[in-house]
Amino acid sequence: MADFIPPAPNSASPFADMRGHHVAVRTPDLETALRFYVDVLDFRVVATWDYADEQLAYVAPAADDHFYVEILGGGEPQPTDVRPYTDLGDSLKYAGYHHFCLNVTSVEETVEKLRARGVTIVTEPFVLPAISRKLAFFCDPFGNLIELAEVLA
Repeated sequence: MADFIPPAPNSASPFADMRGHHVAVRTPDLETALRFYVDVLDFRVVATWDYADEQLAYVAPAADDHFYVEILGGGEPQPTDVRPYTDLGDSLKYAGYHHFCLNVTSVEETVEKLRARGVTIVTEPFVLPAISRKLAFFCDPFGNLIELAEVLA
């Protein structure tokens, strides 16, 4: 397995202050999305607010205060179809946003816990040697893909 070593940080960049904060997913129904993220994934609701005809929320993983998912609910998002992901290859047919990733200690154990809560796994665990990770994919009720990643030794 190849070692995945990122290049050194570029503190001289004029953008050196940039840090990841959140990813946003658009859904037609905030309450359904919140039930999934909170009841199934054990995320915590950090904040909720309204904007025009939408209802929004920041949710955070159970033990992570540095990454949020912003759920944009309500209104009439287009298109109205949910992408029918059956495997990772099928998902790559679509342009634009693809997925967000959550690091976990064990992909295999997390997949089993998700299955026990009724979550359909889109892509079974597999190893990607180029980045020294074991990965798997599932999606929320609206077809937004979520990647699980385990760092391998």
